Amino acid sequence: MILLPLSVGPAQAQSIEELRDMPITALSKLDVTSVTRSTASLADAPASIYVITHDDIVRSGTLTLPGILRLAPNLQVMRGGPNDTVVTARGLSGNDAAQNFSNKLLVLIDGRSVYSPLYSGVYWDMPDILPEDVERIEVISGPGATLWGSNAVNGVINIITRDAGASQGLYGTGVIGNRTYDLGLRYGGHASGTASYRLFVKRHENFESASGQDDGNRRTQGGFRFDWNSTPADALMVQGDGYFGSRSQGAAPDEHLHGYDLLTRWRHNMSSGGSLQLQAYYDHSARRIEKDGGRFALDTFDVEGQHSFTLGQSHAIVWGGGARLNRYVIKDIPGLAFVPDRRTLFVGNLFAQDSIAITPSLTGTIGAKLEQRTYVDLTFLPSVRLSWKPDATTLIWGAISRAVRSPTPFDEDAVESIGQTVILTALSSFRSEKLTAYELGTRLIVSPGASLSVSGFYNVYDDLRTVEPAPGGFLPLRWGNGIKGDSYGLDAWADIRLANWWRLKPGYSLLVQKFRFKDGAVPLLGLSQVGNDPKHRATLRSSMDIRPQVKVDFDLRYVSALPDPHVPAYVELGARLGWQFDDRAELSVSGFNLLHRQHRELPASQAMPLGRSVFVALKCTI
Repeated sequence: MILLPLSVGPAQAQSIEELRDMPITALSKLDVTSVTRSTASLADAPASIYVITHDDIVRSGTLTLPGILRLAPNLQVMRGGPNDTVVTARGLSGNDAAQNFSNKLLVLIDGRSVYSPLYSGVYWDMPDILPEDVERIEVISGPGATLWGSNAVNGVINIITRDAGASQGLYGTGVIGNRTYDLGLRYGGHASGTASYRLFVKRHENFESASGQDDGNRRTQGGFRFDWNSTPADALMVQGDGYFGSRSQGAAPDEHLHGYDLLTRWRHNMSSGGSLQLQAYYDHSARRIEKDGGRFALDTFDVEGQHSFTLGQSHAIVWGGGARLNRYVIKDIPGLAFVPDRRTLFVGNLFAQDSIAITPSLTGTIGAKLEQRTYVDLTFLPSVRLSWKPDATTLIWGAISRAVRSPTPFDEDAVESIGQTVILTALSSFRSEKLTAYELGTRLIVSPGASLSVSGFYNVYDDLRTVEPAPGGFLPLRWGNGIKGDSYGLDAWADIRLANWWRLKPGYSLLVQKFRFKDGAVPLLGLSQVGNDPKHRATLRSSMDIRPQVKVDFDLRYVSALPDPHVPAYVELGARLGWQFDDRAELSVSGFNLLHRQHRELPASQAMPLGRSVFVALKCTI
């Protein structure tokens, strides 16, 4: 139930294509939409938001969505081979010795939520994109529940693709390497003077991880996008795609996946300066394991509207509401049953937010969302933000927010067993996991060639999920809400233009977590149940235009040790050399994890080590 403004048109898309040539002061004026659900300048956005631009994505050489998200210094990305990925912000990764359930991050692609309502996480082998078609990715670390609802607990990832008018002509790409190959083909054209379209097809395959175990995956995807600016005030977008693929599981049978979706959005700009937007989408996703290994299928129907307007000279108001139905069936999974094995889940919401110009340099933002979900009563999600901009180069902001992770079928209906023995049963008494967050940050333009963003946070959590024994015995185990605690830290990054041909982007994140069991809770699996997160993360990205036709990029990252289960700290390097030997063609060589033959990012009980990866790519436009 997420809405975003329509993507920018061809003229603005071209300007974003040339971001690397702009001064830092111009980059700060880049429009973002995720903080207030309306278009605002990045320099004025009162949140810890990092924008991965189109140019960042293309120059990284990365082919997958988790790989692209590594470019955001305020995100924690951990991988364990093609099929094991954890992405989160500000901790609570949900990765410990027994599980891999990162469930407090909301992920959107063009306004369509891609997290699974079955367990509040993301199957990272299901969403995919053609990197050349991404306009930008807005990454918010910190809660966004007031505007985006449950699951926007520790962060929001907004993936915004390009207007069809910005991807015209025939484009093809081919990649081959020691662990992957990738083929992509796209064609864009004009249906009329005000309408544009594009069609694409993509094939991607990852080979085995560094362990040599057969854990590769394969995926084929195709889709379209249609944009029609019928009048200067009205715009319509329709897009959809479909995919199928499979993943190997070593000696176990392969797992197959498929899905398709269709989304439409209409936007009307009013003569008074306000806007009205309506959106609806349908999404189907399914997975099954060969030889009676189980299956599930999920259908989502979503509709929402929002209205933005100004009131007097001081108030900018956005309000709206929507509804979503999730219908699923889960059957025949060995050792895991859902009782009942099919349900229809409902989510309804109303939200409103008012940005108040208290003085020319001081703005207050007050918002709230009312959300009704299956399993829980009406939930109130408020937030208050205050931003002070004493001059064009300085922004100081603070926020207090409340967010929750609502119960899912995995929390309420799951029954796990070994043979005939039930070892875990979910309870209908499971409560929402709760967060109250306090944030303070600044965004500075230090000079025409340098900018800095720093945000600190203090998060207070309650009712976090635990595994507890049955009353008066041991089995069956059950879910509980037995952990509370707090975390604090900071996210910081800079953009430094050392010369017209050389840019550096350093980043650093600190995370300190202090959790404890509540009175009456049983510390059966220890505090690692809430996650296994590094305390320090540091990145340094270098982009150099050696000549107009030759581009060199390096990406160095350091991640400190995971505490429990222990995973050693590591330093790794990625690099890309691109040669544009023709106005319409580029040849590049990319490498990842170049410093070691293999390294581990997740516990050995969960995932395989990652190995060195090198590939050659050819891109052509006609």
